Amino acid sequence: MKVVKIIAWIALIAFVVIQFFPVDYNQSEIVPQTDFMLVNKVPATVEQSLRVSCYDCHSNNTNYPWYSKIQPSAWYLEHHIKEGKAELNFNEWDDLSDRRKTSKLRSIISQIEDGEMPLDSYTLIHWNAKLDTVAKTQIIEYLQRLKDNL
Repeated sequence: MKVVKIIAWIALIAFVVIQFFPVDYNQSEIVPQTDFMLVNKVPATVEQSLRVSCYDCHSNNTNYPWYSKIQPSAWYLEHHIKEGKAELNFNEWDDLSDRRKTSKLRSIISQIEDGEMPLDSYTLIHWNAKLDTVAKTQIIEYLQRLKDNL
């Protein structure tokens, strides 16, 4: 029983100590002129769906939940946001070449169709980010038209 208490104290102390290691929060008040929504005529329903389901991980401004202040969940979020932005940053959309935009659109469409995006780990807590069939269809049809016009 003494060993269990020692382990519990060590775990508690470790948990407290890691709270002092901050993360770089992905927040910006500036929406650049290269943002996807600014350079494309996005229908309101599609815009709302993309903002709720995609922009937290794929833009320069994340709306952080309460648990983002607690380690190690903050590290987990930071890692996923950095990965998401490295793959696609909607705020930098117009900086991409037409060829790259076409490739990104094809990838977005495929991942939405296959249910890969938004991530299950994200929609587990952000239930409003889950795309229903209507939202998926609207987004895919819009992105397909956009891709065809590039």
